[in-house]
Amino acid sequence: MFRNPFSSTTIGDENPIRTLGDYSKPSHEGYRNTIELPVGNNVVPLRSDTIRLVQNGCSFHELRSEDPNQHLKDFLKLVDSLDLDGENRERTRLRLFQFSLRDQASNWLERLPAGSITTWEDLTTRFLAQFFPPGRTVKLRNDILMFQQHHRECLSEAWTRFKDLLQKVPHHGIDLWLQV
Repeated sequence: MFRNPFSSTTIGDENPIRTLGDYSKPSHEGYRNTIELPVGNNVVPLRSDTIRLVQNGCSFHELRSEDPNQHLKDFLKLVDSLDLDGENRERTRLRLFQFSLRDQASNWLERLPAGSITTWEDLTTRFLAQFFPPGRTVKLRNDILMFQQHHRECLSEAWTRFKDLLQKVPHHGIDLWLQV
C-alpha cells in the first residue's frame, strides 16, 4: 500500500483514509434516508401542497399530551384520502410520514440507521415503540382491566368509554397484555 503524504487517500485502498480536515468539509456523500422506499413502477410524484397538507394537518411533536396512536390514525385518514392504489399507498405513506414529525420526533427518525425502515409496518412498529412508552402501556392495561361502569352512567356511555380505551392500545402493546 502506498500512502501519498499530500493526500488523504491511500492508493489501492477502497476505503480512503480521512483526515480531520476532510471531516470539517461539508459533504453529502454517504447520506441515505432512514426510510428505504420500495421500488415501484408507477411512482406518484409528491406535490408541495400535499406535503404542506400533512405538515399542517397532522403534526407530531412528542409532547406528553399527544397520542401516537391518534397521530397514526389522523395521518392515515389524510394520506389514504389521496385514493392511491395498493403499491403506491405504502410508498406514499413512507414518503410523507417524515413530514408529519416535528422537533424531537423528527430527530428520532433521523437518528435511526440509514435504510433501516423498509415497510409501513416497520415504521409504525418503531414509532409506537418509541413514543408509546411501557409505563403508558401499563397504565392503559390497568385502566382496561379495572374498568367499571360509573354510578348513574348508562350502559351505552360506559361501552363507548371502554371502546375508546381499547382504541388507545398500541399494536406492540398487545403482546405485553397477553403475558399477564
